[in-house]
Amino acid sequence: VLMSAVAFCGSMQFVAITLLTTSFDPIQAFFLSLMVNARHIFYGLSMLDKYKGLGKVKYFLIYTLCDETFSITSSINPPNNINRKYFLFSISFLDYIYWILGTLLGSILESFITFNTTGLDFALTALFIVLFIEQIRIKENRLSGIIGISCTLISLFIFSSNNLVIPAMIFILISLIVRRKLPCH
Repeated sequence: VLMSAVAFCGSMQFVAITLLTTSFDPIQAFFLSLMVNARHIFYGLSMLDKYKGLGKVKYFLIYTLCDETFSITSSINPPNNINRKYFLFSISFLDYIYWILGTLLGSILESFITFNTTGLDFALTALFIVLFIEQIRIKENRLSGIIGISCTLISLFIFSSNNLVIPAMIFILISLIVRRKLPCH
């Protein structure tokens, strides 16, 4: 529960179990953390304008920017009569509290749950597919989606499936930064 509150990044929490149960290699831990959570760089870049001008609450919003929070906050705007800062804060705060309470509830109830979880690991892959589809449904996001797919395919072709993640992320990051700097954007 403490880890869920402090290290608010679900996928890294699963990886941390391995890191905590094997001999500690700080360089490996750093690169593993970077690879597992690199998508947050892209989330953060795309949220720069949305979080602009929110004062100190912006730091909490950045800290709690996870897959689910990004999916919600990037695709909706607050109603006209709702303050944008409190709207975004409420979404982020609720996601954060749900994660901590879910961890607490899971740790209490895990001994009572005895069903076979084979195949459940696909749920994370399915989550990312759904998040991607929801994002590209928005016309303004389609070019970013095409950039992501293209850079990944180029990396696959050049580096093979065993080594494509880091190069693809670098290509995507460079492409998105260049796109942001273009005067037509």
